[in-house]
Amino acid sequence: MLIEQSAYANRWREVAPAAKGCFALGGLIAAFVAGTPAATAGVALVLMAVTLLGARVSPWLYLRVAVPAAAFLAISSLSLMFSVNIDAQDGFRWQFAPDAMPRIATVASRSLASLAALLLLVLTTPLRDLISLLRRLRVPEVILDLMVLCYRMLFVLSEAMHDTITAQSARLGYATTRRSLHSLGLLAANLAVQVWQRAQGLATAALARNGGGAILSTSGTYDWPNDGGSLRFLSPGFAHARRDTCIAAIAGVALIALAGSLGR
Repeated sequence: MLIEQSAYANRWREVAPAAKGCFALGGLIAAFVAGTPAATAGVALVLMAVTLLGARVSPWLYLRVAVPAAAFLAISSLSLMFSVNIDAQDGFRWQFAPDAMPRIATVASRSLASLAALLLLVLTTPLRDLISLLRRLRVPEVILDLMVLCYRMLFVLSEAMHDTITAQSARLGYATTRRSLHSLGLLAANLAVQVWQRAQGLATAALARNGGGAILSTSGTYDWPNDGGSLRFLSPGFAHARRDTCIAAIAGVALIALAGSLGR
């Protein structure tokens, strides 16, 4: 996947995840500290520049990841321009709300800056580093296990879809419009079965490695023993973790101060 490819190939691969998370958190706070949409947009540009120039993330890869989220953001912002009035005579009535433009600009700019802060973190940090950081922050183990399993299922779904589409194309399943619609229906049904089976196998394997996973009690509920293990990764080591974290904290505070001063 694109995010995984960027996380292992960027310039900041060996930078401590705590440092990257600290600076991303500073950018997120700066997005809400900024008092004007222009200042918030400036924070977003700074975060994008740091990701592209500092971490050397490919601009093409960055766009491919950011454009779908930005498109969703644009559609959501446009929907705020209209309001629905319920009248006893006319029923539902759409009404244009020009006075909502300042609110739309504020919401859109903050969302864009938050997206830039999130991309700064996920495009430069592999999942195992994120899990290690969250474990140090005392995030509950069940949440970390769910994150790992959901992330794994993304690859399972992508692989199953690719194999099914390849097999259908080899049988001319998309030669005509009628065949394409029929093949899409079969694809959806086949994916549902394959993903369910692979998820069940993955859950069984995870429970077998845990040694003390979920136990079905006589009442029909699942009990989780306290001594049950969790899904673990080898803890990565970073030579300059403290130095990187201190620099990132200073940069994050400076960004927050800059955003606050520009918003006045």
